[in-house]
Amino acid sequence: MSGETAYFGEIIALVTALVWAVAVILFKKSGEKFHPLGLNLFKNILAFLLFLPTIYLFGQTLFHDAPVSDYLLLFLSGFLGLAVADTLFLTSLNILGAGLAAILACLYSPTIIVLSVILLDEKLTWMQLAGASLIVAAVLTTVIKNKNNGAPADKKRLWLGISLGALSYLAGGIGVIVMKPVLERSPILWVTEVRLLSGIVFVTAFLAFHPGRKLILAPGMNRRGWGFTIAGSLAGAYFSMLLWLTGLKFTQASIAAALNQTTNIFIFLLAVIFLKEPVTARRVFGIILAVAGALLVTFG
Repeated sequence: MSGETAYFGEIIALVTALVWAVAVILFKKSGEKFHPLGLNLFKNILAFLLFLPTIYLFGQTLFHDAPVSDYLLLFLSGFLGLAVADTLFLTSLNILGAGLAAILACLYSPTIIVLSVILLDEKLTWMQLAGASLIVAAVLTTVIKNKNNGAPADKKRLWLGISLGALSYLAGGIGVIVMKPVLERSPILWVTEVRLLSGIVFVTAFLAFHPGRKLILAPGMNRRGWGFTIAGSLAGAYFSMLLWLTGLKFTQASIAAALNQTTNIFIFLLAVIFLKEPVTARRVFGIILAVAGALLVTFG
């Protein structure tokens, strides 16, 4: 690999974290007008429609000449990552609240690392493992405010929320590992579109049988908050997904996952600037840990 592109995948993975953080801020500013499932479906449909002209602009096609097995693997990946994982995560979020859900998000990086080592036979240096550990520690340091984090008083509901959250990252992690070999030999835009189509199909099927589907989709009829919602969907479902897959294509899945984990640090910085959230010594310490970890993962 040339000097100009030696760290291309790692840089893109960090940019992905920043773009996703922007999307999170925009979603917060939207006032949560949309039900999570409705928002998930909306942003995926919007991204799918945007990727259609993007594919043809770059001379590619939705019907890429690939084995049926590749299509099936990408549909499986979209099912796991955009349907199952998102549904479990949203359910967990409703039970736990944002504080504990953010802590659970730290499972993403180590999950990808463990799965990529076991299933993809990827190799990591001790420096890279140390860097990944620092990033996870940084995220934990940043998101934990105090003991009173709004956790459910009912221990059964608490553990149900934690279990569903953990399963969501496991499903999402398997979805990443499943598509990784296909991604390495296929056009990024085609991979993106097939996964989005899969996610849309399965989420739509889920909503079709959901007894509260009318209430879930009703906010879409109200234009209030659409500006932030559309902007958040563009950043979160279009640009971040394209960047995420690009980073995953040009670096190891485990390294990309660790660098993507820094999104919580970027969310903190943007929240301070745009949402006027307070700066604490613990959160500043978390940023320092994250930067150190990112450097170790990238150059270790």
